[in-house]
Amino acid sequence: MGYQDKWNLLEAEDELDEMEHRQPTEEFLFYQAVSGGDVEAVKNNCRQERFLDSDGVGILSRNHITNLKYHFVITTAMVTRLCKQKGMELEQAFRMSDFYIQQLDDVHTVQGVRNLHDAMVLDYTEKMHKICQSDANSRHISLCKEYIYAHIKERITIEDLSEALGVSASYLSRLFKKETGDSVSAYIRRQKIEIAKNLLQYSEYSMIDIANRLSFSSQSHFIQQFREYVGMTPKKYRDLNHTIQWDIVTETKEDKSGNEGVP
Repeated sequence: MGYQDKWNLLEAEDELDEMEHRQPTEEFLFYQAVSGGDVEAVKNNCRQERFLDSDGVGILSRNHITNLKYHFVITTAMVTRLCKQKGMELEQAFRMSDFYIQQLDDVHTVQGVRNLHDAMVLDYTEKMHKICQSDANSRHISLCKEYIYAHIKERITIEDLSEALGVSASYLSRLFKKETGDSVSAYIRRQKIEIAKNLLQYSEYSMIDIANRLSFSSQSHFIQQFREYVGMTPKKYRDLNHTIQWDIVTETKEDKSGNEGVP
């Protein structure tokens, strides 16, 4: 018997779960809060542990942990698409989605899934808050930013951008400055420095590795640019901020044995 036949039989015999699914209003408002950058509303939702509330929520797996993971994937997919619609760069939205869904492989408890869910939605919300605070960009500038994000490890020129967008370099340069207040080159440098800050804080890459990874012309050029934007050298920044702890998905031995303790 095929899947469709099984469904038709199940529906005809009325042996489906009698649970009524939750009205979509609350869920929709939550997604709107995330994509609208409403940090307090999302934090409040997380404090109330609404993600763990199974009342009126569909059963996607008979295994409780697997069921939560499936709902996590659905939530991540919905958040990703709504945030893209509200202005998040395409590559950033989907790379974040891929990252958080992949973390499920290392999570094996209810509390672990809940922690990952809360971290994921707050990450999207905080990024959307920054986007919503800035002025809306024209389509050309939005596409320009998407290209920069997707190629941030490469050496990017105004000519690369103008060719990708099909406009003249002079027009794109004027438009970018008008809408963002930055020159294209200054914006690219700042985005590279933000990536470098994360690498210094969360990785063991050396200065030369980071400089090469982000296509700076040399290690000294990277250090000079970093000091100009951050106000300190990369080494000092790492000394002050370096950590390799990933609190979100860390689980205690008790967690793995089945208890749902907080990591």
